[in-house]
Amino acid sequence: MPARFARPPLPAFITALDAWRARPDEAERPALEQALAALVERTGFRGAVVVLEAPPLVPVELRAGSLASGGKVDSDDPVTDLPLLTETTATPVGSIRIHGTGNLPDGPPELANAVAIAIGAIRDRERARRAEGHLEALDEAVRGIAAVLDLDRVLQRIVDRVRVLAHADYAALGIVNDEGSIELFITSGISVADRERIGHPPEGHGLLGLIIREGRTFRIDDIATDERRYGFPPNHPEMHPFLGVPVPSLGRTVGNLYLTRDSGGRRFSEEDQELVERFALHAGIAIENARLHDRVQRLTIVEERERIGRDLHDRIIQRLYGISLSLDDVPEIMGEDEALARGRIEEAIDALTSAIQEIRTFVFGLRPVQLDERGLVAALELLAGEMNRNLGLEVSVRAEPGIGAPIELVAEVLSVAREALTNIARHADAHAAELDLSDDGTAIRLEVIDDGRGFDASAPAPAGHHGLENMRQRAASLGGMLEVVSHRGRGTRIILTLPLHPPATSGQRITESEA
Repeated sequence: MPARFARPPLPAFITALDAWRARPDEAERPALEQALAALVERTGFRGAVVVLEAPPLVPVELRAGSLASGGKVDSDDPVTDLPLLTETTATPVGSIRIHGTGNLPDGPPELANAVAIAIGAIRDRERARRAEGHLEALDEAVRGIAAVLDLDRVLQRIVDRVRVLAHADYAALGIVNDEGSIELFITSGISVADRERIGHPPEGHGLLGLIIREGRTFRIDDIATDERRYGFPPNHPEMHPFLGVPVPSLGRTVGNLYLTRDSGGRRFSEEDQELVERFALHAGIAIENARLHDRVQRLTIVEERERIGRDLHDRIIQRLYGISLSLDDVPEIMGEDEALARGRIEEAIDALTSAIQEIRTFVFGLRPVQLDERGLVAALELLAGEMNRNLGLEVSVRAEPGIGAPIELVAEVLSVAREALTNIARHADAHAAELDLSDDGTAIRLEVIDDGRGFDASAPAPAGHHGLENMRQRAASLGGMLEVVSHRGRGTRIILTLPLHPPATSGQRITESEA
């Protein structure tokens, strides 16, 4: 081998090429061309033009030496064009034009080998970096959908995450029914207003239907010119590069992911396709898990309703029937023994109040999951809105941040709040009320404050008024405390305190005071 081919300054060229990989803009081109010029000079050639075409590296054309200007060479030395080949792939990583080759040896010049080796090394480095980034992005996307069990949230999160994962401008998830039509179409990257202007969602024609029928991935450079397209409706955003990937689950396709970019977006690569296909496998599992969770929740609700129906029939309805029997002869004994009749009526009222409380317990039992997911503060806000709509009482909620409570306390606090607000609406002649919730780390404290006419809290409750007594018993059963502060003409303050960890037996004293 001629001496001029010995030991080219390859490390400097690799360093410059790696800088271009990290930041492929014009600011890095001069250093890269300078490193190429040094390599050309060291190997004894007069000039070279290197065209780099090695995805995922950004393409670039480099000129050095006598070929730097792009014009005609000023000597009779030959100019030779060669592909840049590496040992790991048969596809060239670019091409090189060399000025001053003389008589070529049996193989390509050492300059071509050196440039190809450098490009191959940097290309592999970029592929490794991107693969690591893809795995991290895939892991983040998968974790983002794996913990969600609500089906609607899962579907929307899938389409949002895959759009970011694939760097797409628009993404959609079409859920397919048994007949092969799209029954649900969830989008990301398109506003609600744009969706409304587009009109009816797609049903599975054209390319979308082709993916459904064939059950395989389609990667298309420009969907707008593909002859298999069905066409876009008016007001549809411009879409060009397209990637459609089936979402498999339990041996069948449950839907398809559709990803597009606008006219300025690059086409989807094989790496993009592999990444989305991996994500689709996890998406299918997440959809199936959410559907299974939904079925279990529905089954649980049905079973709970059946249990409550049996309990209502066996316990409460029978009790109500007994109460009605006890009242049958009251009209007859009114004239004979008024005290007996009055006692019978009071006993019936007490029994009815107890039955009502038991029914409320059943009602709260129907929605423990709902209460647990919303939390106490959100549940009180929901109750406030309900009271405002149904009873015309303006109720506001004030709560310290970060309040949390066990689910069993949530139901009890809500029961007291509902009882208190109902009494205010019926008896206090109030315009507004406030629910003030606080937590000192050991107990939950709820204050229900109204601007009504107030009452004498020390006086016995009128016949048939059992609301305060019910709240007292509810607080005492959890080791809590109920305090009523009221003054005629100055409203009422009901203060409930419940320990976060109730004792086995309650020994708290319930007090009342007058302001």
